[in-house]
Amino acid sequence: MAAPVIAFGELLMRLDTHGHERFVQADGYRTTFTGGEANVAVALAQWGLPARLVSRVPDHDIGTACLNHFRRYGVDTDLVVRGGERLGILFVETGASQRGSRVIYDREHSALRSIEPTELDWPAILDGAGWFHFTGTAPALGDNVLTALREGLTAARGLGVPVSFDCSFRSTLWSEQQAAEILPPLLEYVDVFVGSERDAQTFFGIDQTGEASMAAMNETYGLRAVAYTHRTVQPTGINRYSAELFLEGTTYASPIVDVSVVDRIGTGDAFTAGLIRGLLLEESPQRTVDFAVAAAILKHTIPGDFALLSVEEVERFLDGSGAGYVLR
Repeated sequence: MAAPVIAFGELLMRLDTHGHERFVQADGYRTTFTGGEANVAVALAQWGLPARLVSRVPDHDIGTACLNHFRRYGVDTDLVVRGGERLGILFVETGASQRGSRVIYDREHSALRSIEPTELDWPAILDGAGWFHFTGTAPALGDNVLTALREGLTAARGLGVPVSFDCSFRSTLWSEQQAAEILPPLLEYVDVFVGSERDAQTFFGIDQTGEASMAAMNETYGLRAVAYTHRTVQPTGINRYSAELFLEGTTYASPIVDVSVVDRIGTGDAFTAGLIRGLLLEESPQRTVDFAVAAAILKHTIPGDFALLSVEEVERFLDGSGAGYVLR
């Protein structure tokens, strides 16, 4: 069996209004659970790669329900610490036509925010691991989480575990100025960066554009690989999505794909999971970025946060034999 991917970050309860109801008219919510890093773990588990969550949830039935939800999809939750007062909440109102979707977070005083760094034995957690993944939401959760993350990154570097980082800036958690102070030093420990040209400019001081931006990120921070995703929303609501992967001095661009959106949340995590999969399995760089984009495109069609897709489904889409047809 392949060495496990370790994903560190906050787990949240997701509450969706029914159908396309607005928050102000909702009289009930559909309950699921999510987390940017956890979404990556779920996708990898669907593709046969072992994935383990590192987080903290309350020691009550809601915390147990959260862990059960991820275990249902093959993710190992044995490393999740129990403690704290509450699970953070994500409220979602799904838009329609010209009305966009809305998200409201309620994550103050959550279990992970109050973690003591000593609760995580990083050398033991990462012993035998094949990969470590985190996003920009983790260091935004306060000093305790940031300290725990730094200790995890230090342990990963010492053990030779590759590290991926998805920038995932959230303005509801911290300011651009705070992120620009805290994130760059973390890249000392990162091998694979996932973000955008704007992220590189705003948080990492990269003034170049296009392929030169990716090359500058790679050189400035000593990265193994840099991936940028691109999205534009058409007046019709169609999303136009693509990505580029910069690896070993060469840029590999995916096709540009148009997709109708059922649920956009989690699409970036699906892309990151596809990228990690390709790099772990040592697939060609072009196949890696193409698979990652295909996974992200197909995730747009799935309600909820998870890319519940098999490798075969993604590859059928890549090969042009699974786009919108009924499989019989």
